[in-house]
Amino acid sequence: MKQAASTIFVVRPTHFGFNAETAASNHFQQALADQPADQTTARVAAEFTNLVETLRGRGMQVLVFDDTPVPVKPDAVFPNNWLSLHADGRVLLYPMCAPNRRTERRADIVESLARQFQVTEVVDVSGTEAENRFLEGTGSIIFDHEHRRAYAGLSPRTEPQLLADVCARLGYEPVAFRSVDGRGQEIYHTNVMLSIGPGFAVVCLESIIDPAERSAVVHSLTETGHEIVAISLEQVTHFAGNMLALQPEGGPVLLAMSQSAHDALTAGQRQQLGRHAELLPLPIPTIETIGGGSVRCMLAEVFLPEAAAR
Repeated sequence: MKQAASTIFVVRPTHFGFNAETAASNHFQQALADQPADQTTARVAAEFTNLVETLRGRGMQVLVFDDTPVPVKPDAVFPNNWLSLHADGRVLLYPMCAPNRRTERRADIVESLARQFQVTEVVDVSGTEAENRFLEGTGSIIFDHEHRRAYAGLSPRTEPQLLADVCARLGYEPVAFRSVDGRGQEIYHTNVMLSIGPGFAVVCLESIIDPAERSAVVHSLTETGHEIVAISLEQVTHFAGNMLALQPEGGPVLLAMSQSAHDALTAGQRQQLGRHAELLPLPIPTIETIGGGSVRCMLAEVFLPEAAAR
């Protein structure tokens, strides 16, 4: 299975805004009290449209679904948390921590994808929400598809037994660890501090405070042939770990990231990454400031096989 997708889907937000229900565990969110709501809406719309047009202009197949007006879903723009779409035709639906994010799971989106791609099974593990056990998709899990490993920073949104269950179902080896931010608080999603692409891994090693766990992560990444690009906790605050490798048909591998993430990288880190992919900065300052998520969170990879011609 390839590591970088050539097709992604995104969700155009309708009621984007600061989500108070997620703020307790996502310390990257910042409310902009002095910015009028209509100005925020306009800026978010422009950032979203530019992201889609830029990716399409670089050869990516980008499927756009519109958020539904009701119920209100302030984080609908981050669909990677509620599902993952696999090359064997399986679709996994995940349990979400915040109640107002659970309605982001939409059967109509899955049904639309099933008309274009081969879906062999829909695996819904979201029932564990009733037990307060959560695993938020590719926010929680960083899949190394080529080597069938699944990296996860454990947190209130990433429960270890659920991780083990999903890995067993998919046939992946879990690599679990604890990671914390500069204040010693658990990092809410693994994809804030780790990104794996073809031949490289961007990772904040200093956030993994247990030496044995840090060593295990380094060993696993290097053993599978990844060049490690180590970023700092300060760079994590600028979403420098929230990147996604993409593979346009007939083009070079792209590494999508926010403009702030790109600007936070050192020249040496950009050079390292440039050996593996073309860096593609996308400006989304309003979305990542208010939403507490960045470019990778906006992109849901479609690894499903194409539907047979009729």
